[in-house]
Amino acid sequence: MLRGLDISDMLIIDRLELAFQPGLNVLTGETGAGKSILLDSLGFVLGWRGRAELVRQGAAQGEVTAWFDLPDAHPAHAVLDEAGLPGGDELILRRVNTSDGRKTAWVNDRRCSGEVLRALSDTLIELHGQHDDRGLLNPRGHRAILDEFAGLASGLSKTRATWRQVGQARKALEAAQAAMAAIRDEEDFLRHAVGELDALDPQPGEEAELDARRRLMQGAERVREDVQKAHQLLGHDGAEGALGDAMRWLDGAADKVDGALDAPLAALGRALVELDEASDGVVRALDVLNFNPAELEDAEERLFAIRGLARKHDVAPDELATFADTLRQKLNALDAGDADLSRLTADLRSAEATYDAAAAKLTAGRTRAAKALDKAVMAELAPLKMERAVFATQITDEQAGPEGRDAVAFTVATNPGAPAGQLNKIASGGELSRFLLALKVCLTREQAGLTMIFDEIDRGVGGATADAVGRRLAALAEGGQVLVVTHSPQVAALGAHHWRVEKQVSKGMTTSNVVPLQAPDRVDEIARMLAGDTITDEARGAARALLGG
Repeated sequence: MLRGLDISDMLIIDRLELAFQPGLNVLTGETGAGKSILLDSLGFVLGWRGRAELVRQGAAQGEVTAWFDLPDAHPAHAVLDEAGLPGGDELILRRVNTSDGRKTAWVNDRRCSGEVLRALSDTLIELHGQHDDRGLLNPRGHRAILDEFAGLASGLSKTRATWRQVGQARKALEAAQAAMAAIRDEEDFLRHAVGELDALDPQPGEEAELDARRRLMQGAERVREDVQKAHQLLGHDGAEGALGDAMRWLDGAADKVDGALDAPLAALGRALVELDEASDGVVRALDVLNFNPAELEDAEERLFAIRGLARKHDVAPDELATFADTLRQKLNALDAGDADLSRLTADLRSAEATYDAAAAKLTAGRTRAAKALDKAVMAELAPLKMERAVFATQITDEQAGPEGRDAVAFTVATNPGAPAGQLNKIASGGELSRFLLALKVCLTREQAGLTMIFDEIDRGVGGATADAVGRRLAALAEGGQVLVVTHSPQVAALGAHHWRVEKQVSKGMTTSNVVPLQAPDRVDEIARMLAGDTITDEARGAARALLGG
């Protein structure tokens, strides 16, 4: 609830402090006295986009402060928490506009952005008038208004969630389809390459082994000749025979030299053992060097095949096996792709079915709420002297989206049988005011803590109709707070609190002031509204009658 407004150096306001009360607050005054400036100033501190130049001429800066009562359950607390701003049972908004256009804002003495102010304003104030395109006159917001009236927050949340699931499922299917298409484009290559690699079956390290074997076989013939010669020299016809003969000669002479040949004989024995081991090693080497010429041809053929595939696929020879596994995985994905696509398609259909059910439930809820709203508005139109008018909430199909498949529009027909159309295109000024008021009464019954401002909503009506408008505004203000800028004496007389906005000229400077009116002053103000500049006793009498005195 708005408790006060402090304005300094804004347009033609020098300094003004207002304290508002619960119930119906009315502001009256002559045209041009500055009533709209009050609303501009309030809109400024709430972060609304309005006039570009608000600072009073000659002032360095303009400043507006507004303070509100915040009950514990007020939705503004959630906005404050999300923005990391201090809360409490009182909310103080302050905003400064310098003469060069810079704007600075504070919430409870903490700096904040205009975006935060606007988020708070949605929970604090609702401004309504004939030319208000932020609310009921804007068809783009009618669906949200109907949803709030119907209490469909839970259904909306579920529908948004299922819409996201549809989007995720569709994205997954499209990605899989794109991947499958890319693999199919290279299927022939994959199958040929995997067949080639599988047929050759290259192993890590094999290329180096084949190269070493090939080199060995290429030089083996010359090497084998040398090794064979060495084997002959080591055998019985060579060193082994000579050593054996030497040992027999020395052994025959050993008994005659008293042990002088024992050590040489032992050394020769050891030498024969070592010689025998060397000879065996040479024999084994000869076995290694003994190969079939076809084996060299086979080794070269395989070596060249491995190197050729490595060049073809631009990988190292040792990486051919890993490369084959990669291609094989792609083929496996292709072979399993149809199953994956079927599964993803089923997931998408399931998500769409869940969304369809949630959207259909929303449509049903909106349809029920539309009938209830139409009935409630029609009931409100009768006391406003529009019993022949028709209000209808139209629900039509539109493209599916996160909030369902329904387009919602509030339409009116001023007389039975007349074509229905949008509020602001069908109704005249006075009719529009009453339609909006009837809608407002129906839509705000469950709202708490919201201050509603009506800017000349009674324009174009008078007499009994104006009285009916005033009574609906007074009923709307019960248990809450309504501010009305009005030119209607019938509406002004029903206010629980009354202020007069007046313009003053002093020393060539025009300023606007707001004066709270008590009972005698109210009589004169309402008499002025009835009679004009010259207030007669008859006008005062009529004013007292309106005031119930």
